[in-house]
Amino acid sequence: MEQTAIYVATVFIAHPWAALLVAGGCAALWWLGHNKVALAAAIAWAGYAGYEYLMFGRILCTGDCNIRVDILLIYPLLVLISILAAALGIRSRVLQQCAA
Repeated sequence: MEQTAIYVATVFIAHPWAALLVAGGCAALWWLGHNKVALAAAIAWAGYAGYEYLMFGRILCTGDCNIRVDILLIYPLLVLISILAAALGIRSRVLQQCAA
């Protein structure tokens, strides 16, 4: 489990554009269900992608960024809001199906 978390973290650090894919998925959830949490998740992931691009380009970090303590705060928040957006999106789709 820990190895999976480390692998996911290294993917987003090495390829910041991958966070835009997640942001696009959250934006699609928002578009389908007009869920404000999904919109917030899309904005958060897009903001993280921009932040990671600035870190990758050594704009926010001058070169000694081997220990990224910021990730300990950012990733749990992104995971939490993403899970919440997905759960609310699934819930709204199920309720739409039951009402139909």
